[in-house]
Amino acid sequence: MRTAADVRSLRATVQAWRKDGQAIGFVPTMGNLHAGHYSLIDLARRHTDRVVASVFVNPTQFGLNEDYTRYPRTLVQDSAGLAEHHCDLLFTPAVETMYPYGPERALSIHVPEIGDTLEGAHRPGHFDGVATVVAKLLTLVAPDVAVFGQKDWQQLLVVKRLVKELALPVEILAGPIVRETDGLAMSSRNQYLDAEQRAQAPQLHAILAGMHASLAAGHPREAVERAASMRLKRGGFVPDYAVIRRAGDLSIPTGSEPAGLIALIAAKLGTTRLIDNLLLA
Repeated sequence: MRTAADVRSLRATVQAWRKDGQAIGFVPTMGNLHAGHYSLIDLARRHTDRVVASVFVNPTQFGLNEDYTRYPRTLVQDSAGLAEHHCDLLFTPAVETMYPYGPERALSIHVPEIGDTLEGAHRPGHFDGVATVVAKLLTLVAPDVAVFGQKDWQQLLVVKRLVKELALPVEILAGPIVRETDGLAMSSRNQYLDAEQRAQAPQLHAILAGMHASLAAGHPREAVERAASMRLKRGGFVPDYAVIRRAGDLSIPTGSEPAGLIALIAAKLGTTRLIDNLLLA
């Protein structure tokens, strides 16, 4: 596996592959990789000839009192894991490369509506940072296919809207959520949980499954959401939201039919904020 920290080296490598007629896949990450990330590499590999991954902890998507400085940097381990999963090129840009005028003075892309609700409402500016850095990375790598995980469902929708709005020539693929054996969605933030909290955390998935079952049984959406919030509180969580939305645009559904809907939860367990979702079929 090759590694590039500067734009010139990145582009030279990708252009050489493209000149040989090879399709390019891309998986952007913030590092501290786990099996969920590597599943995205594997998915990109199945659809393309060459796979590029990036490791960049993006400062503009962290809000005040969030964990940018605390976010774990594990580049040596990440590089080894990517090589094991047959990644061809690792791009590791510095903040100065991605934001030559500094993060505070950088241009910003706002994705309206889809980026303003749920996570966007609870973390103001978060999706502006996501959209901006994704647009930059897609421009630099110029992949044929880019892969994003379904665990960050709203982020996936923001990226799809961004790509359509800017007419970027890239196909966005969604990688399924990878879970621990007890149902907890894999996340870099899980390591912040202490032993007691880690034992509590799988309730998120169980509550999502309960929301699905209740809605399928004909219970009103509002009642399902209230019950889920109560279960979260009884389980030791501090919920930001537990909602049912249309999967395609996160709008509020008007009926109780679960087809085409998604249940989404964001809640704090101690100081760790966890998110999860479940498509309702």
